Amino acid sequence: MFLKSAVTALVALTSLTGIAAPPAANAAHAPSSVVLGQPLPAAHAHNDYEHDRPLFDALEHGFTSVEADVWLVDGELLVAHDLEDATPGVTLESLYLDPLDELVRNQGHSVYPHWDGSFQLLIDIKSEGEATYAAIEQELAEHRSIMSRYSNGTTKSGPVTAVISGNRPLATMEAQDKRFGFYDGRSADLTSGKPAELMPLVSDNWTKLFSWQGVGPMPEAERAKLQAYVAEAHIKGYRVRFWATPDQPGAARDAVWNELFDAGVDHINTDDLEALEQFLTARTA
Repeated sequence: MFLKSAVTALVALTSLTGIAAPPAANAAHAPSSVVLGQPLPAAHAHNDYEHDRPLFDALEHGFTSVEADVWLVDGELLVAHDLEDATPGVTLESLYLDPLDELVRNQGHSVYPHWDGSFQLLIDIKSEGEATYAAIEQELAEHRSIMSRYSNGTTKSGPVTAVISGNRPLATMEAQDKRFGFYDGRSADLTSGKPAELMPLVSDNWTKLFSWQGVGPMPEAERAKLQAYVAEAHIKGYRVRFWATPDQPGAARDAVWNELFDAGVDHINTDDLEALEQFLTARTA
């Protein structure tokens, strides 16, 4: 069994609108109170762990997808963007799996009250793929009661779905009869024929596919390309995410977000939780 952190960021539900957490190994990550926002299906927290309160800030703003970079170090899945910033005890389990497990357990069926969706935990492997993925699978198995899973050709949706990005060991994942992790594809995979039971998500760098950065109207050819891309993905059962979209406040970001929303992009990527919450709330009003 891989090492667990000595202190975990457990949370206890205090009401249908708030949860509280006791002190954790990293006090900056242990909120005294968290109010759950209204779930927003398109809200994805890019590099969520860089916020003052990983996971909890995203939950307050209604995010239904968060991203965590992980490194396998001495048996621990440490969460950090760069290896030199990885801190023992600040783990995938302490920041994400334990709090989500406790939250779902206290509510009975989902991350948000009366919500029937599955919360996406996008796990970006930064260290060597095979060993890190094996460690992730073992950690997810220890939280099997909340996890979506694939078993012998059938996917069972759970309150939390783990999607594996970064250094993904595709051949290993394809060969597994049973797994808790799902594959994060790229634009080249859109026509690969990979089943959605393996690859429910297709992500890519916006700047690789589109030149428009939100200044002036979106060129019609690029708008048509975006809409066709999303439509093809949805026909095949894939969800769509782009990273490296403009994320500085202003008209350019708003213009890109509007085009993504209008095209039906499933996960809009941001570091600005409050701004995206406001945008999506207004667009869905």
